Amino acid sequence: MSLITSVLVRGINNLSDARYCAGMGADYLTFLLDPALPNHLAPEAVKELSGWVAGIGLVGEFSTLPVLEINTIARECGLSYILLTRIRSTEELAALELPVLQLMNWVPDMLPEDVDMRFQQMQAHVAGFVLPTIPPQPLNGIQLAHLTEQARTYPIWLAAGFANGKLRELLNTVHPAGIVLEGGNEIKPGLRDFSEMEAVFEELED
Repeated sequence: MSLITSVLVRGINNLSDARYCAGMGADYLTFLLDPALPNHLAPEAVKELSGWVAGIGLVGEFSTLPVLEINTIARECGLSYILLTRIRSTEELAALELPVLQLMNWVPDMLPEDVDMRFQQMQAHVAGFVLPTIPPQPLNGIQLAHLTEQARTYPIWLAAGFANGKLRELLNTVHPAGIVLEGGNEIKPGLRDFSEMEAVFEELED
């Protein structure tokens, strides 16, 4: 399936999700590979899952694991990107062997200039910013305008929920680098409800 924007799916932990998302045209699958993260996967499990899909980028999500261990796991799993859940020092970022995506939380009452400063400070060291936290309220006009300006300056990946049900309108207005979806758990091995994810993929179909 051809999509109108790039899609990154976080938290892949089963074969059903991996194969479904790859088949629907997702560009990247993200795996929790840091023991500090709940429900993390061992590198062996990631290699097994990724062996069933082709032509899709693999992303490892890490929290507190030391840089040397991240690099080792990244090589072992054949990752394309590293997604960091915590901000690291410039020295640590420089020591990572793969491009870095930085997870950022949406904070509704944060001053726009403070948000811009966070992006500016990290711009030279990361390949993009991932905002997976859905705003508690629909974006107002001022928030939407500022987000649009930020997306013109920085590669920003937004949770589908930012659209408040109007995904194509969000894409046409903000022009983010891509959309972030969340993987889920199988009801039982081989059985998974994809209704919510399917609705998003269908809206993104070219």
